[in-house]
Amino acid sequence: MNENSRYFIPAPGVGSVLGDAELAVLGSLVRSGESLSQGPWRDRFEQALREHIGSRYALTVTSGTVAVRLAVHLLDLAPGDEVIVTPQTFKATADPLLAPEVTVRFCDVEPDTLNVDVASFESLITPRTRALILVHYGGRPARMDEIMRVARRHGVRVVEDCAHALGALYRGRRPGALGDIGCFSFHSSKNITTLGEGGMLTFDDPEWAERIDRIRSNAADGVFVPSPLLAGPYERAEPWMMWAGDSYEKECLHVRHPGGNATLSEAGAAVGLIQLRRLGELTERRRWIAGRLSQTLAEFPHVRLAEVPDDIRHPYHLFTFFVRPGHGTSRDDVVHALEDAGVQVQVRYFPLHLRPEWRGRGHRLGECPVTERLWFHEQVNLPCYPSMTDGQVEHLVLALKAALGGTSSYEEARA
Repeated sequence: MNENSRYFIPAPGVGSVLGDAELAVLGSLVRSGESLSQGPWRDRFEQALREHIGSRYALTVTSGTVAVRLAVHLLDLAPGDEVIVTPQTFKATADPLLAPEVTVRFCDVEPDTLNVDVASFESLITPRTRALILVHYGGRPARMDEIMRVARRHGVRVVEDCAHALGALYRGRRPGALGDIGCFSFHSSKNITTLGEGGMLTFDDPEWAERIDRIRSNAADGVFVPSPLLAGPYERAEPWMMWAGDSYEKECLHVRHPGGNATLSEAGAAVGLIQLRRLGELTERRRWIAGRLSQTLAEFPHVRLAEVPDDIRHPYHLFTFFVRPGHGTSRDDVVHALEDAGVQVQVRYFPLHLRPEWRGRGHRLGECPVTERLWFHEQVNLPCYPSMTDGQVEHLVLALKAALGGTSSYEEARA
């Protein structure tokens, strides 16, 4: 039995909706007899992504985790360099920094948005700081204009983890084209999917595009220079000598990355293209649900909900609110009451700096006090995804009212 099946409203395992259009394109692709790798569907999907995000390049890979790892690779970090990272995100955002000999500084977050706090970011910058890795938490864009002004003043690169932010707008622009590098996930739980797994990097640098394309295609990312032709009987490459051209024409002075296979399949790209066309409808469903929840929470003074300014479009990958302490109802009481009413709650995410792998690198409780206070005492994430039915939404509204003290029980709220 699936653990989630005991809930009337389970936490989202699937963040999108697949339908007849996705099935039709898969059937057409399979019957075509064409290769299912590195074909025209990937090209079409990437072109559509470039146009949607507004970046010069959009290169798909096999997962959001791979996208972040490759973004860190592009930073060309050296031993002793420093990188600032948000602690309020999934572990994949920071895990690539466990391998290099770099110093990681965790930046505290804003108490309303859970995005990086600009003042905290600037206070952590030293002459060795090379980059900031942030997340647009829940899909709400971080304060990118202020962040980029600080970053440019100090020569710091900014990597946007946009895993939650597809469908968002920030002052007329889209996440993924606001910093230096954008990283996206098309996992089953995200705002669109490429059949369960998939990711993307966005940026404007042509050299980076060449490097990433080599790495994802089983070629080494290295420093190459023209080479004289090989001597003897191997003076030129013939058309039937597969992949021989570089071997004849170049010398490699230095290998930065050995390369691998991170190619998004044609099936994933084809479904991704259909999903991208449906992004508006999927996002509006999330926003409608968020509106109903926000109306309900506004009735309770001991609840805190961040306002969304007019120049921000929030896609509500996550719906978050905070229970003010000291009003007779704790965050934990609220969560337990929701669970008893059949609503599965998953509070995301455990502060990264307190995970064992980062404690092993010297990070400790008290390093990010706002993050810690919110996660341990105030933060609640509610289910909010396109496949929720109207009946489930109304059930959640009534369960919220009961949990927050408006009625003594869910049954009384329903009556």
